[in-house]
Amino acid sequence: MNDGRTRPFRFSVQAFEAQSGPQWTSLARRAEDLGYSTLFTTDHYFGPGDISEASGHRPVDVAPLTAMTAAAMATSQLRVGCRVFCVDYHHPVVLAKELATLDMLSQGRVEVGLGAGWVSAEYEGLGIAMDRPGVRIERLAETVEVLKAHWAGEPLAVKGAFVRASGFAGRPRPVQQPHPPIFIGGGAPRVLKLAGRLADIVSINFNNAAGKLGAGSVVSSTREATAEKIGWIREGAGDRFGDIELELAAYFIAISEDPADAVAAMARRFGVPADVLAEHPHALIGSVPEICEKLEQRRGELGVSYINVAQRSMEAFAPVVARLAGR
Repeated sequence: MNDGRTRPFRFSVQAFEAQSGPQWTSLARRAEDLGYSTLFTTDHYFGPGDISEASGHRPVDVAPLTAMTAAAMATSQLRVGCRVFCVDYHHPVVLAKELATLDMLSQGRVEVGLGAGWVSAEYEGLGIAMDRPGVRIERLAETVEVLKAHWAGEPLAVKGAFVRASGFAGRPRPVQQPHPPIFIGGGAPRVLKLAGRLADIVSINFNNAAGKLGAGSVVSSTREATAEKIGWIREGAGDRFGDIELELAAYFIAISEDPADAVAAMARRFGVPADVLAEHPHALIGSVPEICEKLEQRRGELGVSYINVAQRSMEAFAPVVARLAGR
């Protein structure tokens, strides 16, 4: 059993933007060169417009599976994934086969991020019914069952309340056995308990029950709230908690020798007190040594060792990655 407090650091990049194929493959190669473990795409389908404005989520340029494949083919060590696939947007068997194929083609470099969905404006804009949270989370659980059964290569016989698959064996078998690591993200009790039960990697995120980003999202993820979320993961995981890798996104990054102005500006933008943001688990603001110290402290206190940074911060954050990756 691994102790998250001593698990080596890994760092990933969350990518949203690419206006050309060469730009995307260059981004993937640069992430690999800088020592990042993983390049994550995102499973959203809207460009600029009403959905982005209503949700507070930036527009997304690339489709996840195609972009993941291009990134894997352009690199040799970089892992690829989607942070995270909304299970309501994909037939589970189609998703299972696509991901197994990519794991085969990449020689075992896929991480499988899954979530129950949260952007209500996107559901409406895509014409997809958004069920209540309990239904979406149960569909997520049944999707995990189908993925694991498909990747095992045995005949499928999954007959859930929302997901069904039978009459065939899954092909191809993924390189990673018994399956590629399953990554489940969320910020509310039910989904995090499920993640503790089923996932290899759990992303501790904002509680986005409101269907949009804002001050409420930030307040839902304070130090105390994050510790409570880890308690929900532990409750779902039981004896396997020590085998779970805990991941967290650093949404607020500023590399600065004098971070007070950056903290104040971000705090005003998100409508939270500056002292709350300065110590927020999703914030890394300060000099490179200060940020490294914060990460080591949080790993010791919370067990979080997998850190995600946005594409816009990839270069600026690289000195932190150089110091801590693999340590």
